[in-house]
Amino acid sequence: MADCFLKEQRSEYMSRIRSTNTRAEVVLDELLRAWLAGFTVERCVGHVPGKPDFFVPELNLAVFVDGCFFHGCPLHYRAPDDNAEYWRAKLERNRNRDREVNRRLRAQGVRVIRIWEHELRGKPPVGSQRLRSRIARARRLALHATTKARTPAAPAHEEPAAERTGLPGTPSSEPPGPAGRGARQGGP
Repeated sequence: MADCFLKEQRSEYMSRIRSTNTRAEVVLDELLRAWLAGFTVERCVGHVPGKPDFFVPELNLAVFVDGCFFHGCPLHYRAPDDNAEYWRAKLERNRNRDREVNRRLRAQGVRVIRIWEHELRGKPPVGSQRLRSRIARARRLALHATTKARTPAAPAHEEPAAERTGLPGTPSSEPPGPAGRGARQGGP
């Protein structure tokens, strides 16, 4: 289907698409501040790799809201008919960047949560329960890590920390599940 706008009109329309303070980000901001009362919730964080939409320093948690169009939501993305090669390449670059950002943040010990824009629609938002449980898990892991750091060295008869299950940085600390965009636990 051909574009119904002239090139200049389309350019004007696309320039008005917000990159910050989107409706989804405003909803998520309200949810995070309610669920994380007492924690610092930073918005549009430029000092953290990937510039997450939200960052909670006490939990070392980065939260991204991925737009369904620009990040290729499996439920809602529909490739434009015009300039198809440009949009295919653009989407591929966005997904590759998302993966690289996730990798860099995790290498620095940052927990990453990605949520689709459509999951923040509705009253209550359709993805709020899943998001809330992931945030609760991040809180538990952060609390466990700080408690562990203050605990004296383990007695010789205890197994080494790296061999215990469920600790940050161990293979079993992440829940099993599908890899790929559908998992949304920080993986594109």
